[in-house]
Amino acid sequence: MEGSEEAPQTTASALEPDSPAAVSPGSDGDYAQLQRRLIRATLIVSAIAVLITALLFDLHIATSLLVGGLGGVLYLWLLSRSVGKLGKGSKTVGKTQLLVPVVLVLASSRLPQLELLPVLLGFLLYKPALILQTLLDFRAST
Repeated sequence: MEGSEEAPQTTASALEPDSPAAVSPGSDGDYAQLQRRLIRATLIVSAIAVLITALLFDLHIATSLLVGGLGGVLYLWLLSRSVGKLGKGSKTVGKTQLLVPVVLVLASSRLPQLELLPVLLGFLLYKPALILQTLLDFRAST
């Protein structure tokens, strides 16, 4: 009976964010490195997309895509910073990053220099960067 009572306590302590079983010694450094790689990948994908757009379309649309791409980088940075705080005592993910797409839509509706669709597509460029980074990490681990 004593062994069956200890198993849930061990499992519960492993799920606590501050317990040594949940956080490995190098996890903070690994997470910071992952953050930098994701932001760098997003910047590279955005730069390539802006260059292609500038060549195929006009500078007006490329500028809108660039603004959206920078918004996506800001969103990703705010999200990763909020997630990074989870292991340091915070119990919830902040909602600050949700303001980025709202501000982008408002800015594109108010400013005649920005087009809504390229801004939103530029904002979503962090998604292919995440997929690309995941594939590269998977390939490196195998």
